[in-house]
Amino acid sequence: MIRVPASMFCGFVALALALALALAFAAGAAEPSRAKPQAWIAAWGSSPEASAPNPKDPLLSLDGQTVRQRVRVSVGGAEIRVRLSNELGAAPITVGAATVGLATDPASVKPGSIRPLTFGGRRTVTIPASAPVLSDPLALPVASREEISVSLYFPQAVRSPTVHSAALKRAVVTGPGDFTDTEHVEAKATSTSSILLSGVLVAPAKPTRVLVALGDSITDGIGSSDEADSGWTGDLVRRVAKAGLALAVVNQGIGGNQLSHEGFGQSALARFDRDVLAQAGVTHVVVLEGTNDIGFTGVKLGGKYLADPADVRTPQELIGAYRQLIARAHARGLKIVGATLMPFEGATLPGYYSETKEATRQAVNAWIRSGGAFDGVIDFDAALRDPARPTRLQARYASGDKLHPNDAGHQAMADAVDLSLFK
Repeated sequence: MIRVPASMFCGFVALALALALALAFAAGAAEPSRAKPQAWIAAWGSSPEASAPNPKDPLLSLDGQTVRQRVRVSVGGAEIRVRLSNELGAAPITVGAATVGLATDPASVKPGSIRPLTFGGRRTVTIPASAPVLSDPLALPVASREEISVSLYFPQAVRSPTVHSAALKRAVVTGPGDFTDTEHVEAKATSTSSILLSGVLVAPAKPTRVLVALGDSITDGIGSSDEADSGWTGDLVRRVAKAGLALAVVNQGIGGNQLSHEGFGQSALARFDRDVLAQAGVTHVVVLEGTNDIGFTGVKLGGKYLADPADVRTPQELIGAYRQLIARAHARGLKIVGATLMPFEGATLPGYYSETKEATRQAVNAWIRSGGAFDGVIDFDAALRDPARPTRLQARYASGDKLHPNDAGHQAMADAVDLSLFK
């Protein structure tokens, strides 16, 4: 038996280890390294709603047609993804083809900008009932606040799709055929609602926070001008860009929405996980909900009560709902900001205002301001109320229904937001 000196043996081991490491390094260098997961964030959003029968809306009678609809992203990126929602649909929906282009008007995109969307590598996708679908990443650089067009071809009849009723932008519906790759489409009809489109994600160039605005018709932009992105969240996007703040703003407002009661869309408590917590990269949420919980009691619309006259909503009920949203946001590490409810005396909807309801609004606002439960407060009430009559909106800020702000009112809301809340 040959004995090897210990010092020589150690040298052999060291040499073998060095050779092994060198070979491993060389093998690793010969193969492409695994890229880190892409940091996608939500740059635009729209809360899904169930569609109600309406023979006048062309989106509810599609059959072998193309729909082109536009969104304005709050921040840009080198790549995008599109989220389609059939979450409130009762049957599967097939999208035969989908494209994205840079919008120039409701029917047209910039020449050469159309790109196909794929889903698992395929251009056709069937979205199951009660489910969403997210597109594959698409290399289409978009700038902050740029407007894009999403074109969807529906090869089969569509009934009861998931929509958003107040898109405040015209969706163009073509005649029969797949026109998703056409730069200018001819409109057979238009709609002020949107269909399936619920989100746009981007890959931003730098770390960017995401603010979700959860609310009712005021957050949805009602009262502001169509086609202008002049609701308070759109105005806030412009303020954020001017300030150079890396913050995306995602609007999750629904007209007629309530904190804890069903009616116009699912309640805030019911949709919070989907519309807030599930947003890619979300860091902050602003809650402007509760006005309809107070105002709907005893109000009739179309011969039906929006809320039974006996169903009086107390401040304690609203505060309990806020506490639930706060707890669920904090459990996910989000900061949640409360917004005070604006005055609505003089609202043209009969019965919406009463002194009792006003007392409830005041009590709720007092708690939002001083309760200490929210991580911050935006005092929209103080910014828009009439100093001479605080139960009303200032005339210069009120739309015709005296409930929703006009363009100037929405701008005043955006101006009232302390941007330091989101730094």
